[in-house]
Amino acid sequence: MVGHKSPTIQPQPQAEKLLSTPTTLSVGIPRERYLQERRVPLTPAAVSALTARGHRVYVEHRAGEYASFPDRAYAEAGASIVYSPEEIYSHADCIVKITPPTEREWQYLQPKQIIFSAVHMGSLQHEYIKVLLDKNVTAIGYEFLQAKDGSLPIMRMMSEIAGYAAIQIAAELLSQQGRAMLLGGITGVSPAQVLILGAGTVALYAARAALGFGCSVTVLDEEVYRLQRLRTALGYPVPTALIQPELLNELLPRTDVLIGALYRKGAPAHMVVTAEHVARMTEGSIIIDVAIDQGGNIETSVQTTHELPTFVKYGILHYCVPNIPSRVPRTASIAFSNVLLPILLRLGDYGGIRPLLAAGHMIKSGVYTYARHLTNRTLARLLHMESLDVELLVI
Repeated sequence: MVGHKSPTIQPQPQAEKLLSTPTTLSVGIPRERYLQERRVPLTPAAVSALTARGHRVYVEHRAGEYASFPDRAYAEAGASIVYSPEEIYSHADCIVKITPPTEREWQYLQPKQIIFSAVHMGSLQHEYIKVLLDKNVTAIGYEFLQAKDGSLPIMRMMSEIAGYAAIQIAAELLSQQGRAMLLGGITGVSPAQVLILGAGTVALYAARAALGFGCSVTVLDEEVYRLQRLRTALGYPVPTALIQPELLNELLPRTDVLIGALYRKGAPAHMVVTAEHVARMTEGSIIIDVAIDQGGNIETSVQTTHELPTFVKYGILHYCVPNIPSRVPRTASIAFSNVLLPILLRLGDYGGIRPLLAAGHMIKSGVYTYARHLTNRTLARLLHMESLDVELLVI
């Protein structure tokens, strides 16, 4: 139409981004009750950092005992010591554990509580997820926490500890119960021959520790690219090869220490060393099957405990304790605490779980139940349940 002016497109007013308001957290640390669990998720130093920001922390009596963190240290850091798990769950809006809650602890969970713990997918119960959903609990799993670079910080730290500890265990067993020899040898005496199955994080740090002792190290894996990555990370040209039965027949009779650290993501560990292979090893040699928590890499492996860690089969001393990091609970607890403390501080600074999730913090990758929805696809497939992306719930 002549003389008609086209309407001007005006920018629409944008809703102001709300600034997060810091909130005071109440954090509860129950004593672990799973068999062989000796770690504690927060150290007294971490508790001190939380209480200095005005947060309240409740620690169950003897929670840090095995990690050499007495109640007195937590009290001096500003924590309140309580004497039952019921008190912990009733006082805290954020529960921090190592292992998943026991069935008894399910009843103590409070509506809209936040819980940090491992998930243990191999033993996860549908009933536990139902309790979390019914009570509108936000659950964060350590196995899923992923940093911006794609790494899994807690899992990587525990794998690093397991790798180093495996070599320390081998040194002790080889000298005292095995072939009565030093792991690294001395001038004029050859070092131990160490064969590592797998080329992941556990294998990397086991190889690094073994080389530090002066051992002769060989690494086998099922994928060439993993072997290339390990050699690059080591900065040392250790002998590597693909796992093949004929090669195992050749190497195992000369092996003093065999370490099983071959994992498959999202699947049981692959058994690659048969009983016949083990029978070919020299009497007094050592097997440390780090992968036993996922089924093990060696056919003769059977789970043992920290109290009774070894057994002999075909003259070979086997160490098959799952959860090796719990063998050094102080070191492992500090490692846990180093990851969890910044997350908890951010949780308080952002004013709660929802603003922190909306901000895209790495905690989002660890959330598997939120707002009465299962939000992890892997768990949904495992349990034959529906899931909903957490991002759709925090818009």
